[in-house]
Amino acid sequence: MATRKSVPLFLSLATSVVLGLSVSGAARAESIEVIMNQAKIVKLARPADTIVIGNPNIADASVKDSSTLVLTGKGFGVTNLVILDADGVPIVDEQIRVTSADNNSVQIYRRAELETLSCAPTCYVAYKNEAEAASQQAAGQ
Repeated sequence: MATRKSVPLFLSLATSVVLGLSVSGAARAESIEVIMNQAKIVKLARPADTIVIGNPNIADASVKDSSTLVLTGKGFGVTNLVILDADGVPIVDEQIRVTSADNNSVQIYRRAELETLSCAPTCYVAYKNEAEAASQQAAGQ
């Protein structure tokens, strides 16, 4: 009898896990993550006509062809990406999240100043573009 009661419990737990994974997968699909100063290729289901980025200081887009887009992370933060086809129908309407690559990097804080070093294996001062400097200043770093 103990086995019969444990089977429905197991099935209910298994169903919960599967549903939880599918929901979290859908939630992750709504955001595109791009690393600061790196590019990410986005393939589109249909040819694009109009591309809009909410805040071009956070991310930028360049068009390779009508169905391939290259996103570049310019500043830390979150913005959005809207892509419309020739009829004005949305193809993509998603958030872009620009984060830092923490691989082999060290951050040194000196009073109000932040310096990032890239260490692989020797440490050098990392390149900081204008958008990154403004982004760090806005974040109070």
